[in-house]
Amino acid sequence: MANFNFNKVILGGRLTADPELKTTQSGIAVVSFSVAVNRRYTKNSAQQNETDFFNVTAWRQTAEFVSRYFRKGSSICVVGTIQNSTWTDQQNVKHYRTDIVADEVMFVDSRSESSASFIGDEGDVFGNSTPSFSTPAGNTPKFEEIKTDDDLPF
Repeated sequence: MANFNFNKVILGGRLTADPELKTTQSGIAVVSFSVAVNRRYTKNSAQQNETDFFNVTAWRQTAEFVSRYFRKGSSICVVGTIQNSTWTDQQNVKHYRTDIVADEVMFVDSRSESSASFIGDEGDVFGNSTPSFSTPAGNTPKFEEIKTDDDLPF
């Protein structure tokens, strides 16, 4: 049997609080935050919604990026790994915690939907000048409706 180890998670949700950047004693940036993710399921033929909360930790440049550009309520996409921790407190009680360690963090909101201002006059967060893809009110683009796959040009 082959050795198969795979630990990858992708979360899309909203931050539950403003991320707070901290620095370790050795000078490494770290930020911890929680992401709320809605889950839909059916119970007794009725649609139900429930929210799950995931603890996320980001390190180094990713931590700095999160603390600079994301705020409470911001939509976020996190790609990372699941990490379990256990410890015993002073009362000899064993505790368990599951965290997501972020490898990548991405914007989800468009500029107009965002609850925080991510873009300045100098361009996007990476310093690139980006065009705006919004259309003026009442100037909605017209698209040709294709009824079947046979009408597609490829």
